[in-house]
Amino acid sequence: MLAGRRARAGLRLRSDRGTVDVPGPVLTDPGAIREPVDVVLLAVKTTQTVGAAPWLRALCGPGTVVCVLQNGVQQREDVAPLVPDGEVVPSVVWFPAVHCDDGSVRLLADPRLTVPDGPGSSEVVEALRGSRCAVDVSADFTTQAWRKLLQNAAAGLMALTGRRSGVFRREDVGALALAYLTECLAVARAEGAHLPDDEPQRLLDAFRAAPVDRGTSILADREAGRRLEWDVRNDVVRRRGRAHGIATPISDVLVPLLAATSDGPG
Repeated sequence: MLAGRRARAGLRLRSDRGTVDVPGPVLTDPGAIREPVDVVLLAVKTTQTVGAAPWLRALCGPGTVVCVLQNGVQQREDVAPLVPDGEVVPSVVWFPAVHCDDGSVRLLADPRLTVPDGPGSSEVVEALRGSRCAVDVSADFTTQAWRKLLQNAAAGLMALTGRRSGVFRREDVGALALAYLTECLAVARAEGAHLPDDEPQRLLDAFRAAPVDRGTSILADREAGRRLEWDVRNDVVRRRGRAHGIATPISDVLVPLLAATSDGPG
């Protein structure tokens, strides 16, 4: 069953492995749901979570597993209040894709999810068994979640500059990104992530190795005039840093700029 904001006959995913057509229709009225389901894949931006609350109320009952396909490291704490009787499973989403003009989605690499080794994860694995999306179960989910967060945090520079991955090939932007990632690494380690010393350089190298026109979701949101996920991708580093007594001078500059880019005024 598909639910969304816009009614569609179905969904189409394109990749080098062929095309997948998912039959619809895409439902737009949570009032049409008559009974809870076993597994929900919550795939909305974090800025849209509260708006999805009516769907969660309609779809979830005792024992429902909600797998949160969102950015950030606070998925469980943000979604659990909306699912009082169900089990919330956070995930790290590796799903590089772009929207196409015809309404389809182009997948750029093999998709996979990482979920923690805990309650509800086995139901997610079983639900996606046999699909094109691999699911990894990690005993050290904190490390995996913060590794992805560092990548997402640095991608905020693309939203601020209005440029794609090629911008990281500039020496000045590369130096800024490396310093910012080092700041994020200190906070990640204080949160319990086991990331190596060379993680910032590895991530910068990956941005520089990407096609110069490769975008990111936060840049796409800025280009479309949508709210940005600056809170869960960037401000979380500043907040958690303060809680641990770690100085975050670069975050202290970038976060207000991202917030103003997203929310204005002006």
